[in-house]
Amino acid sequence: MRTLVISDSHGHIANLKHIMGFVKKYDISAVIHAGDWNTIESVKTVLEFGVPLYTVMGNADIDEGMEEYLTLNTKGFDRDFLKIEIDGRKIGIIHKALINDKRFESLDVLISGHYHSKEEKMVDFVKFVRPGAVINGVNFAIYETENNSIEFISEKYD
Repeated sequence: MRTLVISDSHGHIANLKHIMGFVKKYDISAVIHAGDWNTIESVKTVLEFGVPLYTVMGNADIDEGMEEYLTLNTKGFDRDFLKIEIDGRKIGIIHKALINDKRFESLDVLISGHYHSKEEKMVDFVKFVRPGAVINGVNFAIYETENNSIEFISEKYD
């Protein structure tokens, strides 16, 4: 199963729409967003594509009503740290990760945002992934549950 992984969209609707256009191309079954939506409109843009959304809040998610909207309209939401299971894989979602946190020990992958950079590394048997920032362009990752792999995708467009 393929999951689209994004973070730090900071209200950039055009980039979100472009990225969500890859849902069919990559046969995406779910979307993970690691926080810093900035606006409820950003969340609505992703939800329009009809794919289950799992997300946390980031430090820039201060739009009035954001927490309530995410609670009512997403498949999975937590303010700080969300642990989900997709296709048998244990996935953690957090905006700004502290690497040596006991909550992460049983995970297959930890998705984090905040730093606007792409990164993939192993930390104590857990795959740690940052997908890059949506606000910096078309930056996202595809998480493949079958083999616990990440593919980073960056694209420039007009």
